[in-house]
Amino acid sequence: MSLFKRSVVSEILSHAGVVFSTLLVVWLSVLLVRLLGEAANGAIGADVVVGLATFSSITALPVILAVSLFIAVLTTITRNFRESEMVVWFASGLSLKDWIGPVLRCAVPVAVMIAVLTLFASPWAYRQISEYRQRYEQRSDLSKVTAGQFIETQDGARVFFAEEPTEPDQELGNIIARVIDPEWLSVITAESARIQMEPNGDRFLVLNEGHRYDLKPGQSEFRLVDFDRYGFRLESSSDASSAAAVREEAERQIKARPTMQLFADNNDNARSQIMWRIALPLAALNLALLAIPLGAVNPRLGRSGDLLIAGLVGLLYMNLINLSRGWIGNGQLQFGVGVWLVHAVFTGLMMYMMWRKLRVKAPKAPKVTTDPKAA
Repeated sequence: MSLFKRSVVSEILSHAGVVFSTLLVVWLSVLLVRLLGEAANGAIGADVVVGLATFSSITALPVILAVSLFIAVLTTITRNFRESEMVVWFASGLSLKDWIGPVLRCAVPVAVMIAVLTLFASPWAYRQISEYRQRYEQRSDLSKVTAGQFIETQDGARVFFAEEPTEPDQELGNIIARVIDPEWLSVITAESARIQMEPNGDRFLVLNEGHRYDLKPGQSEFRLVDFDRYGFRLESSSDASSAAAVREEAERQIKARPTMQLFADNNDNARSQIMWRIALPLAALNLALLAIPLGAVNPRLGRSGDLLIAGLVGLLYMNLINLSRGWIGNGQLQFGVGVWLVHAVFTGLMMYMMWRKLRVKAPKAPKVTTDPKAA
């Protein structure tokens, strides 16, 4: 490998490592904040936050790798032009076309890695995420209560707070619950609580030795009840699932389906997911090659404008892929066209920009004017 190729490959890999690490840390930070918020609201268990963060990161790796490669190639080429190193390479007989080989040497392994992730690893990770969430949703309201934390269930209609049990036979220690129904606002306290299963399958939360305080909001009516045992029925939150939740669950299921099973399914949703999984490796290659003409800038011009244009081009590319996936899923675009159309457009754009950068303009001939009086 020549000195030029070695230096280019080394610099691209160095920049890619820095960009990848930065994007991954940012992604994990945002993801953990969101997951911890869901855990605090009782949507997921605190014990599954780390697992969900790990599997969610696997699903995000294809996009992070593609963006990291694009930024790394763009940064490397821009730096060579800014610091006039390209003048040395051009004087040595190299042109912008000679960047294609080193860039592909870095881009092809990354594209293969992205293909493995999108076709095999990401569906497996989505299945693990779906299992985590389903297992938690199937747990009872009481099992979602963690000692020392306020947990909301049934969209805030019930709020629990429990302490650690003091006796070996107790499931929970001192417990306080706020229950809102159409007429009353109730606050219930008890020394312990347990789950009781009825023969018909109904599940009840049974509180032992406590007090119930009921009041009607906006009225002076109030009542106090002391009890030795008090129970109320626990209802599954899935009974009140909304249409948005149903759509979200269907989207998770199609993402979690293995690739070979998607090929066997003959429907638009399966084809749209296949298109997405195939598109990301191709997009990584296209963006890496597109970064070559986008990074060839004039050192005398400003820096921010070129980087902004390059970022908008990459964003447009990914959004068009998402748009094509939606059109295929809705039956508005044929799979045979949508799977290559966006990539063909940006490949043509890359070839046109390379031709523009490589074209050598002929110098303008000086204008010669003759003055008849001088003759």
